[in-house]
Amino acid sequence: MDRYIIAFGGGELKEKTTLKMDEYIANLAKKHAGDKRARGLFIGTASHDSMPYFNSFRKTYTSVFDIKADCVLCVYGEMNAEKIAEKFTLCDFIYVGGGDTVYMIEKWKELGIDKLVREAYERGVIIAGLSAGAICWFSDMYTDSPSVTGEESYALYPALSYLDGVCCPHFELREKDYFEALKASGKSYEPIYGIEGDAGLVFKNEKLLGSLSSGGKAYALRINGDKEEKFEISPIKENE
Repeated sequence: MDRYIIAFGGGELKEKTTLKMDEYIANLAKKHAGDKRARGLFIGTASHDSMPYFNSFRKTYTSVFDIKADCVLCVYGEMNAEKIAEKFTLCDFIYVGGGDTVYMIEKWKELGIDKLVREAYERGVIIAGLSAGAICWFSDMYTDSPSVTGEESYALYPALSYLDGVCCPHFELREKDYFEALKASGKSYEPIYGIEGDAGLVFKNEKLLGSLSSGGKAYALRINGDKEEKFEISPIKENE
């Protein structure tokens, strides 16, 4: 079965600013579900299991797309491992919310959530996420992590390596310092992505298909000596 990752650079679920892109996820989920009602699993670890965040997800995906919404709560130990694992076997797509990416990855590894997500992905469960939930799938990510630094300063960190390359969310706000960090790192990242709010990238079987947009843009970037270049990624073709 094909594997999909949909990465949103930012946006507001509560305000439905990503609705056009959410529709793409919903359609994939319904296809995956077949004759059953599609199920979405929200993971809000990066926001410390924010219930208002989950409620925004539920209201969008249930009321607009008729998808049954559930969530995994693992920050404060509300769920046991068996119950969490069962949720992963039932879902058609996983949606990972924004927040502290480094904290999220560390918590997942502590509890074994990273293995459950990987197993679901290999089974063909669609993976989607916004901000922290978008950049965590790459080899490296550009993000802030208050849990590590004690402040909201952005830096390059290793990520989960489902996809090659490095990615920056909220690119419209971080373009200058992202390029500076890449050059200062001394590493040759390839590929390099920057995704604005209300924009997304779609990967199928770890290959880039194209971009999605509810108003924003997504870019492939290149550093040639001191020269910084960016190239807008073309929209995904219909029926892909």
